[in-house]
Amino acid sequence: MDEKGYQVKHRPKDDSGSNGAFMAIALAVLLILPLSCAKAGGARLKDITHIAGSSSASLFGYGLVIGLSGTGDGQGTAFTTQSLANMMRRMGITVDPAQVKVKNVAAVMVNATLTEAMVRGERFDVTVSSVGDAKSLRGGTLLLTPLASMDGVVHGYAQGPVSTGGFAVESQGTSVSKNYTLVGRVPDGGMVEAPVFKLPNDLTHLDLVIQDPDWTTARRVADAITMHFGASAEADQPSLVKVSIPAEYAEPSRYAEFVSELEALTIEPDAAAKVVINEKTGTIVAGQYVTIAPVAVAHGDITVQIETEPVISQPAPLSLKGETVTEKVSDVKVTEKDARVILLPATTNIQEVAQSLNAIGATPRDIIAIFQALKQAGALRAELIIL
Repeated sequence: MDEKGYQVKHRPKDDSGSNGAFMAIALAVLLILPLSCAKAGGARLKDITHIAGSSSASLFGYGLVIGLSGTGDGQGTAFTTQSLANMMRRMGITVDPAQVKVKNVAAVMVNATLTEAMVRGERFDVTVSSVGDAKSLRGGTLLLTPLASMDGVVHGYAQGPVSTGGFAVESQGTSVSKNYTLVGRVPDGGMVEAPVFKLPNDLTHLDLVIQDPDWTTARRVADAITMHFGASAEADQPSLVKVSIPAEYAEPSRYAEFVSELEALTIEPDAAAKVVINEKTGTIVAGQYVTIAPVAVAHGDITVQIETEPVISQPAPLSLKGETVTEKVSDVKVTEKDARVILLPATTNIQEVAQSLNAIGATPRDIIAIFQALKQAGALRAELIIL
């Protein structure tokens, strides 16, 4: 409702002309089109595949953050008091867990990711998250914590001061906070003990995993490898290519050379036509292969204006029982503009679709609705994904 008492509901319209409408589409509708240079050069196998079994490892561990200023776990957090008592016992000090106060200590889970490129002694960042009822981890220090993978193998250790990037202050029921202080990071707090990478025992073959599974892409990968190395490469699945390592590379000293040459090969990946729509943000992402069948689209604007005016009813003069009553009377006006109709021919790419929709002044929100209608009409030759 504005200062004149009007409540206005309308569909937004871009009155900035053809150029303004196209700019709105360009800014809010993401049309992902490959550049001509990308087509010429193709994509490296390094960027679209990875060697099976060579992914990173997720590490986790349970630890204690000490040195907090009264913002640690409460007395009722049994696992924190027990952990502190066990740690003191390993140091030769026997304490009763029931008598331990842990307001300066917080139990945390420690998480990190170890890549295959990391070697023994290399540092990495870790994330600590409170698992008790602590109020803040600000100013604390993580005690030495072993970090293991899902198979139970300890790959590293972590310790050091916790950085939360914020604060939380509470006094007499009033609290002030900035950012989230129950999760923090320990920069370079982790150290690799057992690297993830291990040279394969079998150097006669390896498996390439395609990040975006597709039969055509898998076949192109296999053909490129066979042509370059003269070795056998087969696309067993849309996401897997089995590669036979040539005999001259089948030794530990030349394995890195083979993988380096393999990753440098380039192909042109293929992909199914897709249109991804995020209705919350008004964003559309469409691939290069999206086309439409010949179809007509009608586009128009409807504006509803509701005008509310107060009406005051007063009792008759010298009336003893009457009272003044205020009511509201609404005047609703509906304005519908003539729809604009445009015939969309069978286009070759999404850029022409955008230009056609721009011709009828469609806003990004309108384009989302139009794409959904095109799919229902069977004119959109692509998979429609709505987030």
